[in-house]
Amino acid sequence: MRILRRTAPPVAAVSAALLLLAGCGDDDSDDKPTGASGAPSAGAPAAAEPSTITVLAAASLTEAFNEASTVYTNNHKDQTVKFSFAGSQELAAQVKQGAPADVIATADTKTMDGLTGEVNAPQVFAANRLTIIVPAGNPKNVTSLADLARGDLTVVLAGPTVPVGRYARESLTKAGVDVKPKSEETDVKAVVTRVRMGEADAGIVYTTDASAAGKDVTSVEIPEQFNVVASYPVAVIKDSGKQGPANAFTRWLLTPEAQQVLAKYGFVAP
Repeated sequence: MRILRRTAPPVAAVSAALLLLAGCGDDDSDDKPTGASGAPSAGAPAAAEPSTITVLAAASLTEAFNEASTVYTNNHKDQTVKFSFAGSQELAAQVKQGAPADVIATADTKTMDGLTGEVNAPQVFAANRLTIIVPAGNPKNVTSLADLARGDLTVVLAGPTVPVGRYARESLTKAGVDVKPKSEETDVKAVVTRVRMGEADAGIVYTTDASAAGKDVTSVEIPEQFNVVASYPVAVIKDSGKQGPANAFTRWLLTPEAQQVLAKYGFVAP
């Protein structure tokens, strides 16, 4: 009887089969999500960008708010703050016209009161006082409010609808002084510029703006009985689509951290 023996397949045939199987496994590799070492998978969430709020702020807040913004965003990485500075009356007009903004901070409560229908409940976060400014060195020897009525002086004030202009007239009335300004400026910074450039001999501004002008001007104190306290309210604009971040910023203005920045520039706590 013949015995039939089963012979092993040749090595070359086995190798070919293995290669064929490996090739089949590679065909669906593109359908699998890429691992940590490759490109991110299609469903990976993108990093959230910071929420930016726009704050309309009185011109006298320029220096203080620019620093406050840095302090605020350093501790609120998910938020950024963009400012637009101008006279309070101009900012109020922008809000009434529907300008895209989230917060408004004015240099008086009267202007804010006129925005009752456009803003949420305001809160006062700072206060300020008035001072006379003259060119550096006080060349005309101005020592009091009474001097501003002198015929040899060129005096500039902010316009009567501008908070600092209204406060200045109130202060002059308290002192019984009648002043006819050479020009009526749109905000407190414009008054400072006139005096700094030598275009005026004197003007009435906030103490904070006199301080910000540094050595370019000399400040002449207005006595307490003739001075006026300016209150600064802030409010969230009702039409803002960022109520959460806007409210967070306005609340922060009353914190010790924010008040310390404001105090650095001469503002006092409300």
